[in-house]
Amino acid sequence: MPSSDRDKNAAPPLPAPLGVAVADSHTHLDMQGGTVDEALAKAASVGVTTVVQVGCDVNGSRWAAETAAAYDAVHATVALHPNEAPRIVHGDPDGWSRQGAREPGGDAALDEALAEIDRLAALPQVKGVGETGLDYFRTGPEGKEAQERSFRAHIEIAKRHGKTLVIHDRDAHADVLRVLKEESAPERTVFHCYSGDAEMAEICAEAGYFISFAGNVTFKNAGNLRDALAVAPLELVLVETDAPFLTPAPYRGRPNAPYLVPVTVRAMAAVRGIDEDAMATALGANTASAFGY
Repeated sequence: MPSSDRDKNAAPPLPAPLGVAVADSHTHLDMQGGTVDEALAKAASVGVTTVVQVGCDVNGSRWAAETAAAYDAVHATVALHPNEAPRIVHGDPDGWSRQGAREPGGDAALDEALAEIDRLAALPQVKGVGETGLDYFRTGPEGKEAQERSFRAHIEIAKRHGKTLVIHDRDAHADVLRVLKEESAPERTVFHCYSGDAEMAEICAEAGYFISFAGNVTFKNAGNLRDALAVAPLELVLVETDAPFLTPAPYRGRPNAPYLVPVTVRAMAAVRGIDEDAMATALGANTASAFGY
């Protein structure tokens, strides 16, 4: 393999450590290479001392809860990803689950999966319900109906257990905001991997929603995200990796992991015109507030 190809697949180098500790507010350790111990040690070495491990299906949510119970530095969220709901109901091959296509299970199967999410959400190490929401990137009309039913159920679970709601919103801004308003969002709501513009950020801020920025805020074509970051109240801003996805520039396309949070923190500080310590201080406090730990 040519060295250039090896470089594209290689883990990016360790960034310089942050002077103030921060949290990765949204990651998927179960989809990354290496062990949990290795990932946490590497992250801690650069000042990322806490991670929120996010569930996307029943098995992944169980794993998140088990991992958070085993590691003080890990907090869990549990959910059915929006693309998992139509897969359960209709056997949709574009769903989230890593278990492969399966036979349609209907509404009863979705209810059964939601009941397990409800059970997991009651656990003390589980700080949030999500990622849930709406994803219209590949979803047809039938899938939208299943997604919205699942989303509403997750909101109810989060409120009943007093847990943070973690939103996945892809090409569905208006409907996500509508459902949150109709159902009355939980006290703590996080827009994971924020993908809206500055106008939507102001709507989210008025509602008190936390706005979490991932590595794509560093991408050249992401001016809308930087505009949103510029107007978002600093006390509502979070940082995340969504690893192994959305690796920040200049490492876009290579494997992402929590230890790369400092790259995004520094880019966010530049957008806000503040030093990285001030940015990190706000992010650390905001994540603890958002997830109640």
